[in-house]
Amino acid sequence: MENKEKLRNEVDDNYKWDLSVIYKSNNEWKKDYELAKKEILKINNYKNSFLNSANDFYEFLKYDEKTDRLLNKLYMYSHLNYDSDTTNDVYKKMDNQIIDLFNEYEQLSSFIVPNILKQDYSLFEKFFKDNDKLKEYKFFIDEIYRYKSHTLDTDKEEMISILSRGLSGGSDIFSSLTDSDMKFDDITLEDGKKVNFNESNYTVFITSKNRDIRKQAFTLLLEGYSKYKNTFASCYSNYVDSNIALAKIYNYDSAISSSLFSDNVSEDIYNNLINTVNNNLDVLYKYYDLKKKVLKLDEFHLYDVYANLVDECDKFYSFEEAKKLVLESLSILGDEYNKVLNKAFDERWIDVYHNKGKTSGAYSSGFYDTNPYVLLNYEGKLNDVSTLAHELGHSMHTYFSCKNNPYEYSSYKIFVAEVASTVNELLLSNYLLNNSNNKNEKLNVINHILELFKGTIFRQTMFAEFEALMHKKREEKEILTSTYLTENYYKLVKKYFGPNVVCDDLIKHEWSRIPHFYNDFYVYKYATSLSCACFIVNNILNKKEGALDNYLKFLSLGCSNYPVDELKQAGVDISDSSVILSAINTFSEYLDKFNEVYES
Repeated sequence: MENKEKLRNEVDDNYKWDLSVIYKSNNEWKKDYELAKKEILKINNYKNSFLNSANDFYEFLKYDEKTDRLLNKLYMYSHLNYDSDTTNDVYKKMDNQIIDLFNEYEQLSSFIVPNILKQDYSLFEKFFKDNDKLKEYKFFIDEIYRYKSHTLDTDKEEMISILSRGLSGGSDIFSSLTDSDMKFDDITLEDGKKVNFNESNYTVFITSKNRDIRKQAFTLLLEGYSKYKNTFASCYSNYVDSNIALAKIYNYDSAISSSLFSDNVSEDIYNNLINTVNNNLDVLYKYYDLKKKVLKLDEFHLYDVYANLVDECDKFYSFEEAKKLVLESLSILGDEYNKVLNKAFDERWIDVYHNKGKTSGAYSSGFYDTNPYVLLNYEGKLNDVSTLAHELGHSMHTYFSCKNNPYEYSSYKIFVAEVASTVNELLLSNYLLNNSNNKNEKLNVINHILELFKGTIFRQTMFAEFEALMHKKREEKEILTSTYLTENYYKLVKKYFGPNVVCDDLIKHEWSRIPHFYNDFYVYKYATSLSCACFIVNNILNKKEGALDNYLKFLSLGCSNYPVDELKQAGVDISDSSVILSAINTFSEYLDKFNEVYES
């Protein structure tokens, strides 16, 4: 008999996050919501006067902060409650109401940056002298001025805004096609039964122990995409053209320089990642050779890549055991860190178990005036323990950033967002390996790390190389036909998988199914974040002088500096290939460790 899904009110309160510390009731929320509707309109009072004097400017910034904090507090309460139970129409309505209010305030406040940039910077130098309290905002103002040469006048900005919907056409068509219109042939199971096959269940079949099922899944998926190769080529080519056109309009040298500008990251860092990985692909080839050996295959095909090296660990970890493992594995991060970590459990920051209507997956979400909450769908598997450590890494980063910065610098950038979470994952894995006597558990831990490194350092870098190449070639007037895209993607696949993997011809269509390609020059951040995390963990475990203190300081920086400079506070120079090499060498060491445990 199947277990019936619990309703939200049937879950023990001890395993639900405590949102009453945000608002004690929905009525309290509604009172603040009504207040917020009035507060956002007050911005019109500042429109023509906020730059009249240093005091006027300071008064406006404090108003804007107060309003933004109120909106965020309202949003946190509504969205966390809604994600707890998406069948609850009350919270669905509240969530939509506050999103609408956010959008309204964004439109009302659209005058701020253009008006600041109309002024000569000397005005703000005078303001800093006239009002000492404004010095706190210097980096904030400097960051706005960094965009001055890439900002259009009001009429042109409005024109671009009007055209924005059309400029996203390629991305929108890709989403509609893949989410709604694409259909695949059925897949045939071992017993001869045919079942529906799609992107959602692809992972189930491509990781199957049955090789025929894996091959079927690989073939069905990519043959499905190949049928629309010209449409996907048009979508992606349109997207690339839009990126290039906007980069020119906004006075950037290239599409990639435009994308990297927001993080103040140089192309050298992007290229350093690709070059360092390219120079060390032999380690990745070593991984595929290991898989071929363990799976006892005469030939290793691309549909064998996701087959599990070992049987899934059948050990059940209660949430209390998971909590104990996380606390013990992260105790190396010191008393202050662990004091806050205990608060996460004791003060119910974590929503643990699944219930009917609860959002799937896991995340950490919090801001300046709330706890950094964690959503889980905990089932007691080893991967769930790792997910707990990972999401708490995000939460600790949020906590320390908020507690050590004024509001305007409290949110860290996406560029460094995965560092703290991955540090926790790696420390947990190290602890489990050193404290387990179970061979299968050890192999599962190592396999998890190997998959993490393979999928993040190598696969994401291959994606980063592909999109950089395609943008560069298009800027050189190359036409991105389906043939050109598939041929160049296939060349990269053969390079990254090496001489001992059979690179099945259908893989050349894989580029067309990668949604990240419609978020330009983003995927490299996954690889740099894991590399940085690995570098930090190795330094902490090796008790390098200052390593722990530097890392804890990094967690407290928020966005008070540029991401690359913040990482240097943690002892990490991401422009140095040694950081990437640290991750690649760790990957190699885990390969050797797997062999050692497997053969024991």
